[in-house]
Amino acid sequence: MYDTDKRKLLSAVAHASIFFSAALVSIGVPIAILFVSDDPVVKENAKEAINFHINIWLWGVIIGILSWILIGLLLVPFYFLAHWGLAIWAIVTSLSNSDHAFRYPFIFRLV
Repeated sequence: MYDTDKRKLLSAVAHASIFFSAALVSIGVPIAILFVSDDPVVKENAKEAINFHINIWLWGVIIGILSWILIGLLLVPFYFLAHWGLAIWAIVTSLSNSDHAFRYPFIFRLV
């Protein structure tokens, strides 16, 4: 049996790391959690956080490039809504339901 409080904390920290501004820190935290923890739910949450970070970075680059031709400016509000909203949803879900890993909708998974 795994410690529920530790599971909640590590899962929430993995998802909340997206709010760190440094790119290496924001993805480094869930990677470290993935390697340090032996809890399968925490590992799944860390993998999901890594995949979400990669998706957010990719979409940020695409929208940034499209902003040069003004199409991306229309997408910026949706980008920030997805970036902040989905991360907050993942944190709240991880803290309230520690038995299952959170799965972000509409992302591709590399890890």
